[in-house]
Amino acid sequence: MAQPFSLAACDVVGFDLDHTLCRYNLPESAPLIYHSFAQFLVKEKGYDKELLTVTPEDWDFCCKGLALDLEDGNFIKLADNGTVLRASHGTRMLAPEELAKEYGGKEWKYFMPDTGMAFRSGKYYFYDNYFDLPGALLCARVVDLLTKNNGQKAFDFWKDIVAGIQHNYKMSAFKENCGLYFPEIKRDPGKYLHSCPESVKTWLRRLKNAGKILVLITSSHSDYCRLLCNHILGNDFADLFDIVITNALKPGFFSHLPSQRPFRTLENDEEQEALPSLDKPGWYSQGNAVHLYELLKKMTGKPEPKVVYFGDSMHSDIFPARHYSNWETVLILEELKGDRDWKPEEAEPLEKKGKYEGQKGKPLYSLSKKWGSFFTDSISGLENTEDSSISTWSCKRISTYSTIAIPSIEAIAELPLDHKFTRFSSDGSKTAGYYPNPPLALSSFETLTNK
Repeated sequence: MAQPFSLAACDVVGFDLDHTLCRYNLPESAPLIYHSFAQFLVKEKGYDKELLTVTPEDWDFCCKGLALDLEDGNFIKLADNGTVLRASHGTRMLAPEELAKEYGGKEWKYFMPDTGMAFRSGKYYFYDNYFDLPGALLCARVVDLLTKNNGQKAFDFWKDIVAGIQHNYKMSAFKENCGLYFPEIKRDPGKYLHSCPESVKTWLRRLKNAGKILVLITSSHSDYCRLLCNHILGNDFADLFDIVITNALKPGFFSHLPSQRPFRTLENDEEQEALPSLDKPGWYSQGNAVHLYELLKKMTGKPEPKVVYFGDSMHSDIFPARHYSNWETVLILEELKGDRDWKPEEAEPLEKKGKYEGQKGKPLYSLSKKWGSFFTDSISGLENTEDSSISTWSCKRISTYSTIAIPSIEAIAELPLDHKFTRFSSDGSKTAGYYPNPPLALSSFETLTNK
């Protein structure tokens, strides 16, 4: 059995910000992200106004772990062996016979069983986090419109999506009040952000008091980071962290050489000169894990300080922190509560609804009727056989690169720091590293496969 994992054994505790320490109100933030892109496509690029109307049912399309094939407009859900479990063209799901004809139970053409498979390339894009998912719905609806109106076989809309990202989320967008997203978050942060529970704030202070070095590493720019942290943690949030790194451009923060991605100082949230090394704690921009680790050695006085990093994105946080830096990793996975405790919320009276309300569906982490479980699926055509279930590629990556997976930091905040967690291991149970409970779909799957 693998050694248990304990925070008490770690010298450094690192955190991602968005969807990790900072939790978003997804039924509000998802429509805002969707509209930030849809309005750009309609107003600036001449796309059909139909894109601006979203129904609550439309949100069922959203499911983490899907890949969009940029050449044919198909979305796919992969099994752990690289075969295609389900697929859609735009939002239209392929019937079993279409699936068999298109993919034939073979490995997907871009699949690589080792770590070499990129999440993003000129050929495909993986949807991996809650900032991404509204874009999956939008892209699927763009494919629908192009197919219906033009009968297109090739799809060349991705450059317009990239332009929409640049317009809404470029480094200066927060300061310039550019696009739809940042002005709306600034106007009413409480609508879109959940404050950190007191238990989590107390837990952060307990870590600090226990002598842990606390590091925040976010790809958000420093001005947006400051707004988020002020809102969720309070004005004294900077006292909690020894080192804050913004605009970290993950996963490059972990994978790039120091010469490719030096740290920069900040002045009034503007990046200054590149630093040859990182000499002292503070607030920085960009940077790389190699120089950070050198500073952590100095701060701890240890030749190999043990680091754990909390994050929600397999692509940006978990895989690179484990693969390139060999850090312990804690995956924040809201899907862990999605198949257990979701109940429809009572509808608000219409007069209370705001500008981007009325389009809300179920929480994005709950089960998609179209795509099924994030963790497992049945092989098409074999539904009535006990061994037809197979775990997804996303599920396999969780157990390969995460130390443990939890639904939120709040789920562990009241445990003693020396609590011993059962970690994922290659020779252990597929459900071992999930805390406090494994997903129901995976528990059922393991029961079947162990019969």
